[in-house]
Amino acid sequence: MSELDNLMLARSEALAQLGSDPNSGCDVRHGQDGVTDLGSDPNFAGETYAQSSPLWQRIRSSHITTLAVMGMTKNTGKTVALNHVLAQAASAQVAVGVTSIGRDGEDRDAVFFVPKPPVRVWPGCLVATARNTLERARVRTKLIDATGIDSPMGEVVVVKALAQGEMEIAGASRSSDLLKVIARLQQCGAALVLLDGALGRSHHASPAIADGVILATGAAMGGGMGDVLRKTRERLAILGIAPADAATRALCQPVFEHGGVGLWNGQGACLMQAAVSTLNSAPALMKYAQEDIQTIAVSGAVGRALWQALSTLASTKPGLTLVVADGTRLFVEAADLAAFAQLGGRVLAYRGIQIIGLTLNPFSPLGGSFESQAFLAAARDAFPNDGVSDVMLEEQNIAEWGSDPISGDQSQLHPNGITELSSDPYSADHAKAAS
Repeated sequence: MSELDNLMLARSEALAQLGSDPNSGCDVRHGQDGVTDLGSDPNFAGETYAQSSPLWQRIRSSHITTLAVMGMTKNTGKTVALNHVLAQAASAQVAVGVTSIGRDGEDRDAVFFVPKPPVRVWPGCLVATARNTLERARVRTKLIDATGIDSPMGEVVVVKALAQGEMEIAGASRSSDLLKVIARLQQCGAALVLLDGALGRSHHASPAIADGVILATGAAMGGGMGDVLRKTRERLAILGIAPADAATRALCQPVFEHGGVGLWNGQGACLMQAAVSTLNSAPALMKYAQEDIQTIAVSGAVGRALWQALSTLASTKPGLTLVVADGTRLFVEAADLAAFAQLGGRVLAYRGIQIIGLTLNPFSPLGGSFESQAFLAAARDAFPNDGVSDVMLEEQNIAEWGSDPISGDQSQLHPNGITELSSDPYSADHAKAAS
């Protein structure tokens, strides 16, 4: 275990003994909403950034209460990013809860069968997970609440970690259940709830569920560094579609409140509003192909068939505006968005997604890894406004030097070159070796 880990563990264990009620279900201090036995203040007044990472500073300055962590694909460092935030929360004495829409923390990747880094929790951390996963937990926990939400691995329950350790987490998979779990964690005192995503699942990143998103990308996506940056840019283009203005939101509000699709002409008159399945709504839209359509609102998923119909309409109606719930509902490519724009159309989000940070994993278990510092520099140049970070470099620099690799101050780097690692710091093997 690193020096920084030891410091955070000692601080967390000491704070875990303060202000808790062993007889209560939710360990919230009397008279202090949202302050758990970690001794945290959800408004983080007086919180120090002396030993905090740039990513953590972005999280705290954004004032979000729910944060989704999602990966571009397998082995892009999503769990490493999640663990980094959990450790930073413990160090900053912020009450944190964590759950997953899939399964995370298992010993080996279910697709590639390579070792995976475990989910590391800290004293006082609240975890919403399926009951059966507790049998494999390598940490002492206390049952706090039972949610009544079933999963393939048993009922989802809320537990509190009593020490630092490793857990497997499997939470609710449906959005409605996930919202209930988030509410339970917050009722039990979590000032910040972390949502761990699963491969191919992005609905937890929707603004209807999470206030912000961390996107993990890396060499495991395949190809050269330029290919990875291009694929990441394309994903950000979809997730980060611009939010609609107030007037457009007001026009489309009934569709997003009741579901379905809606059409309006250039004068703002409603041509059609129907609570139909969006995936099968293309024929209904094409019935109005001869009308003066100016705005289309789609509350659900936009797949290939619907997108083809929308593009056909845009080709004859310059200035057409398409409003979708958010970027997670678009199942198209960035090239499709570009082609839509070339036709004179625009795509807006009813609620925009807030990208809190972009984390990098320069290593790939299948080969083709990148030099860490070069990848970090290239990604920062490519995405100057997205808070790019390599959390492994941040943790090593904070622990060894108290420095920030994002600052670009090369004088603060380890003289032996911390980026030239012979092992993969994102793998379970490296994690065990360091502990």
